[in-house]
Amino acid sequence: MKNLLLCSIALVMSCNTSQKTISETSKATEVKIVDPSAYAASITEEELKEHLYIYASDEYEGRETGTPGQKKAIAYLKTAYEKLGLPAAKSDGNYFQNVPLEVTKLPTGSMTVGEQEYVIGTDFVSFGESQASFNEIIYVGYGIEEGEYSDYKDLDVSGKLVIYKSGEPMNEDGTYALSGTSEASSWGSDNAVLETKVKLAEEKGAGGILTYAPKLYPRIAAYYNRSVNSESDRMSIKSDDKRLFSGLISEKMAKSIITDIDTNAIPKAQSVVSKVMAVGNSKTINSENVVAILKGSEKPNEYVVISSHLDHIGVNADGEINNGADDDGSGTVALLEIAQAFKKAADEGNGPKRSIVFLHVTGEEKGLLGSQYYTDFDPIVPLSQTVANLNIDMIGRIDPKREGKRNYIYLIGSDKLSTDLHSLSEEVNAKYANIELDYTYNDENDPNRFYYRSDHYNFAKNNIPIIFYFNGTHDDYHRPTDTPDKINYDLLQNRTRLIFHTAWEVANRDQRVIVDKASK
Repeated sequence: MKNLLLCSIALVMSCNTSQKTISETSKATEVKIVDPSAYAASITEEELKEHLYIYASDEYEGRETGTPGQKKAIAYLKTAYEKLGLPAAKSDGNYFQNVPLEVTKLPTGSMTVGEQEYVIGTDFVSFGESQASFNEIIYVGYGIEEGEYSDYKDLDVSGKLVIYKSGEPMNEDGTYALSGTSEASSWGSDNAVLETKVKLAEEKGAGGILTYAPKLYPRIAAYYNRSVNSESDRMSIKSDDKRLFSGLISEKMAKSIITDIDTNAIPKAQSVVSKVMAVGNSKTINSENVVAILKGSEKPNEYVVISSHLDHIGVNADGEINNGADDDGSGTVALLEIAQAFKKAADEGNGPKRSIVFLHVTGEEKGLLGSQYYTDFDPIVPLSQTVANLNIDMIGRIDPKREGKRNYIYLIGSDKLSTDLHSLSEEVNAKYANIELDYTYNDENDPNRFYYRSDHYNFAKNNIPIIFYFNGTHDDYHRPTDTPDKINYDLLQNRTRLIFHTAWEVANRDQRVIVDKASK
């Protein structure tokens, strides 16, 4: 791709490299060629290291969401942007976007259906406290609505308890009914079970939701029981809205309610009294995203969001500090250096055509909460005008599987929504960085589920093209040994420069990135 900012057209009348003065009668203008490499060169190992040794120091106490250490972290970021002369993205001039959160003990309790009582943690799991009663249960088969196919056809589920199962309908010849081929649709994925089908049931007015997913249930039930027995707290975005009860149910419970649930997908209603009593204790805390902006010179109302998470997991039970140098101190300081490079370009009259939003989110370690609040509750710039999100989470280390082949970065999601963005990314890398782009974890069905585990996902679910930059896990992941001395600063520099060049191209090309693979 070309990296030219065509500010004007020049007549260069010279025998050497100097430019002569154009006559007053000439209507010709000057051609300015901008090479972003000069600005990328301002991203250095030394400055990255200087930032990180402060940001991932013991003074910041592991930056756990809502703690004094996290407050020190956001103060550091604010000061850095003030020194750069980059303003806050919010119109009131505040760099901090308050993210209201609540901490809840995992609920305990039970649910009754007719005369049968079911115990949370054994027969079903739910992660939100709820007290609800229903007089009717409606089985909606797979819980799908796609084109002319609808499991909700002629059903009124308003205020009622809905039950659906994982998977999707099949034809007699073994092909999938929705695709008409041997390839499953997205409705059959784990993500559809836990999100898309739940969202559809909510849109249909369901008062409560029971999900039957026999392959998922053992894993999620085990997580619930580990968490509740360790007395750990669950953090979520605080909402004044009435909570919709949603639970994942065991095979035994599912078949006691709908005896032929495995073999029958025909929707049906049954009148039965059911009650839920899942009780937890909640307290409110406050945390903040930090958001700065550089306004675009030609398309200021189109935005490229570059993100990283500012939090980590704090202090462990033995009093050891989890410094989080790689996770995600590396992404945080990379974002600061990228901001500096763009500001340098702008100060020299070569600012990006589109606006750049520098987004540091809180609560990633608690469930992508800061980015969820930004996208779902209070987007500071319109999502419809957000061209792409480049998300940086752990780019300072080497995956042990990659020892000996260190000049790499894992890319996740670049081709999920936009063929255009993927091609741009490849071209930019070939031109400027020559880093091996490793797509090992790009499969949505990868058991690590990295595509769903960092902040880019909250943009992707809104059909905003994303790239997630990631070095992979290592022995120090989420341990007190993730310290600044173990960072490979040469790799951190080169990877950061690659991200800068990619953002530069996205921000300066004539047309915005094309979304040709929009999801539901």
